[in-house]
Amino acid sequence: MRQPRLTGPGAGSDKYDILTALAVAGLAVGGHQQVSLMRLMALVTARYNWAQDELAIGQREMAQLWSVDERTAKREVKRLTEAGLLVVLRPGVKGRVAVYRLDLGAICQATEPVWPCVGPDFTDRMSQRHRPVAPAPKVVQVDFGSRQRLPDGVTPWDRARARLAAEDEARFAAWFAGLRLMSDEGGHIRLAAPSRFAATYVATHLRAPLEGALRAEYGPAIRVEVGAQG
Repeated sequence: MRQPRLTGPGAGSDKYDILTALAVAGLAVGGHQQVSLMRLMALVTARYNWAQDELAIGQREMAQLWSVDERTAKREVKRLTEAGLLVVLRPGVKGRVAVYRLDLGAICQATEPVWPCVGPDFTDRMSQRHRPVAPAPKVVQVDFGSRQRLPDGVTPWDRARARLAAEDEARFAAWFAGLRLMSDEGGHIRLAAPSRFAATYVATHLRAPLEGALRAEYGPAIRVEVGAQG
C-alpha cells in the first residue's frame, strides 16, 4: 500500500519530526550508522520532492553532496536500501537518474527506540502520525524443556526481563521490551530486536546490563547474540 504524501496543513511538522527522529537515532548509535543517517538527512533536506514523494538524483550528484567518491556513494545507497530506509523506484541505469522513496514505516520502526529521548509529546506525535498499524503477531509457544522452565511456569527469560525492567523502567521500555527470545540452547541465547538499528544499539551500548540480567537467571557460562527480526 502506498504511503500518504506529507503535503498540506501540518506536513511541515511531520517533516521536521522525521528529520528529528533520524538525527537523534544517529547520535544514539554513532560510528558508521551515524554517518549513514546524516547522509540520508542531507539527501532529504537538499533534494527530496515531498509533493511527489520521491528523490531523483544521480550517483555523481549524490557523491558531490556527500563529499565522497562515486564508489562510496554507491555503497552507501546499498546500505540505506538494505536497511529499508530508502526504496528504489527506478534504478539509475543506462544514463538515467535513479529515483528513490523514503519508507516512512521503516524509518519509524528503526527510530522508535529513541523517540522517548526527544520527549513524550514527540513520541505521541510519531505514534499517531507515522507508526504503521501492524496485524496482531502470531504467538508461538516454545517449550525448551523442564530445565529451562521454573516451577511457577515463569521462564528464565521472563525473570531476566523483570530484572531489566526493575533496574530502569524507561530504558527497558525503549530498548529491552521489544526483544524476543529466539532460542536458549546449549548456553547460547539468541535474541531478536524489532529492527537492525535497535539490535546494534543494544549490542553496542546495553550489552552489560542485558548480559548481567541473563547470567543471573541462566548462569555465568552463556553467550548472548542480538540480531534483527526477519
